[in-house]
Amino acid sequence: MPLLPSLSEMPGHLIRRLNQQTTAVFQTHLKAAGHDITSVQFSALEALAQNPGLDQAKLAAQIGYDRATIGGVVKRLEHKALVKRAQSEMDRRAFKLVLTPLGLEVLDAVRPVVIALQRDILDGLSDEEREALTKLMQKALRLHLQDPSAT
Repeated sequence: MPLLPSLSEMPGHLIRRLNQQTTAVFQTHLKAAGHDITSVQFSALEALAQNPGLDQAKLAAQIGYDRATIGGVVKRLEHKALVKRAQSEMDRRAFKLVLTPLGLEVLDAVRPVVIALQRDILDGLSDEEREALTKLMQKALRLHLQDPSAT
């Protein structure tokens, strides 16, 4: 039986831990700024701001989230009055998602906080190391970014 490397040498473990760290930094900064929004909710709002009228399936693909649970994210955003469903003019059975005026207001208030917290996610790395790690993550994800069904 082959000897496993230590957890600290396994990319999957490190990525999971970095995700935990990222989530904690995001929540800490947003709560300190007085906002009750998760990183997935922020991603959904940002995607809808850039692509108004997406349906749930396309929103899930856009932010790399699974279709099975995007409905819960959308429901929470609707409950917070940040997103509303509008019936599609093209297909009366389909609904598109749009930001409400409050959703746009919250997104505008949250964006600077999200930009500022990026540095803290990789605290301890130099600017060059942050840039290199970001490029490597983009490269590793390229297949999945091009084909969302691969996730």
